[in-house]
Parts: sequence; structure tokens; C-alpha cells
Amino acid sequence: MDYDIRDIGLAEKGRLRAEWAEREMPVLRTIKERFAKEQPLKGIKLAGCLHITAETANLAHTLAAAGADLTLCASNPLSTQDDIAAHLVESGIPIFAIKGEDEKTYFDHVGNSRHRPADHHGRWCRRGSNAPQGQDSPP
Repeated sequence: MDYDIRDIGLAEKGRLRAEWAEREMPVLRTIKERFAKEQPLKGIKLAGCLHITAETANLAHTLAAAGADLTLCASNPLSTQDDIAAHLVESGIPIFAIKGEDEKTYFDHVGNSRHRPADHHGRWCRRGSNAPQGQDSPP
């Protein structure tokens, strides 16, 4: 699995932070449980360019539980939580985000064709051969 984060050794701290946030997100937790059974996103590839935070980690876990093949990059290097990025990588979700990354690294992460979303304003997009025609990520 490809990823680019600061330090995978921060994963345990990120796991604890994500679990703490999940306790404050009961609706998302319920959706995650339902989606884990139904697998409504099985076979769908998703790329997102979002703030990499504890809240986003719970959204990412929900989408992965739903069967999505998910990849994330940071929409704002100043808000990236490196421990959360490490936790998500350890959970099997490719992450391209480093708190404080320089401009070149940021655009490398956003522009990497393997995980490039349609835009970098926090909107999800479908990518891959199973996306409806015209909704795939740009070349």
C-alpha cells in the first residue's frame, strides 16, 4: 500500500483519538454498523481531499466498512493530525498527508494520479473503472 505520512509510530495515539471522537458521533457509528452489513460501496473506489482529523477518520472508517476502496490526501496541511494519518494507514487506508508539508509535497499529494480527487475542496469523487462515465477522476 502506498502512503506518505510523517510517522507510522504515531498510530496508537491516533487510534485513541479517533475512538474518543467516535463516542461523540453516534449517528455515524450507527451508519457504519449498518453499512458493514450491507456493503453498499463494495467495489467502488473513492478519493477524498479532506482535513485529516479524528472526525474524518471516523468518516473514512465508515466508508471503508461500507466496502469502499478509499484513498485520502490532505486539503489543508496545517490542519493535518499526523497521529490520525498514521492510524488510518495502519487501518489499511492509504493517506497522503503531513502536517506542515511544503507546497511541492502538498501538490504532489493532491496531484498523484493514483488518488487524485476531482477537486481539492473537500468534496468526494468516484474514481476507477466502475465510476459512471464522466465521473472518473481527471487524467
